[in-house]
Amino acid sequence: MANKILIVDDEPFNLDLLEQELMDYDYVLERATDGVDALEKADSFSPDIILLDYMMPKMNGLEVVRALRQSERHKSVPVILLTAKATQEDKVAGLDAGADDYVTKPFDSFELLARVRAMLRIKELHDQLEGWNQKLAEKVQQQVGELKRMERLKRYLSPQIAETILEKEENLFKTHRREITIVFLDLRGFTAFSDNAEPEEVMDLLRDYHAEMGKLIFKFEGTLERFVGDGIVVIFNDPLPCDDHGRKAVTMALEMRDRVKELRVAWIKKGYDLDLGVGLATGYATLGTIGFEGRMDYSSVGNLPNLAARMCNEAKGGQILTDQKTMSRLEDSFDSEAFEEFQLKGLSRPVKVFNIVAAKA
Repeated sequence: MANKILIVDDEPFNLDLLEQELMDYDYVLERATDGVDALEKADSFSPDIILLDYMMPKMNGLEVVRALRQSERHKSVPVILLTAKATQEDKVAGLDAGADDYVTKPFDSFELLARVRAMLRIKELHDQLEGWNQKLAEKVQQQVGELKRMERLKRYLSPQIAETILEKEENLFKTHRREITIVFLDLRGFTAFSDNAEPEEVMDLLRDYHAEMGKLIFKFEGTLERFVGDGIVVIFNDPLPCDDHGRKAVTMALEMRDRVKELRVAWIKKGYDLDLGVGLATGYATLGTIGFEGRMDYSSVGNLPNLAARMCNEAKGGQILTDQKTMSRLEDSFDSEAFEEFQLKGLSRPVKVFNIVAAKA
């Protein structure tokens, strides 16, 4: 595409002379007869370079240059001042105003053309740099978006699973149905503790408790569905497949129980009588994103989470409760003790409940 040159002079003879010098080259030319006309033509013509007379009515060359440099659109357009005012002070004033070069009248044709070509080369380099900067900014913005997405994923997933999802570049959070193992954890005695303790004590204890449980969730590559006060919900086998998810969930729950036993030593010294109750179950559930644009959460719905939640409510400190269907899959790997059938709240039929004691040797 041919370069566009705006020539500005209040003398028609000078405009004709400039056109004659430039017309033999591959330039598109536009004329302006004073400073105000120059600014209007700059907006409509979008020149690649401006040849600007110094002394003009309405606005002189220095005022035009200052106006161009204050414009976001034209601040980088090269400007060559053309004038008979050739003192050193005049040159300095022109360059200080924002001009890029200075040619005195009467000008030498070869010198003028050489300076125009030099300014156009500089503008081409500037445009290339702007293009690179734009691409760099877009790339940085894309990376920032990926980092934000990664941070959102890390709310649910271990870092390695979050990275896998980003690499797959697919929507794994759309609503779907899948077999999962879901684990509910709750601190026994927490309500009494929070009623009697100072709010700062409650927050400090929850912060430490969540941190220790979070490490184990990530260790076993579970999906953290949510924290609710002292309650924690963890999903296995979604959104990414997890081999032997029932066994992995129980192993995590056993390590959590043992870690809470260690935490209890310090809690008891402070007068906090707290212990961990766990309910877990394996089966089918519907999973997906719920919420609204400002706040989204990943969640499971159906009978399975209700069953695990009710068994968690029944679990005493140190107990990991599950149902008969889930236990039948795990009996080769874990020792358990059977309880009588429980009539769990919200469930129509009694449920045979087992307390998982330990992993088999």
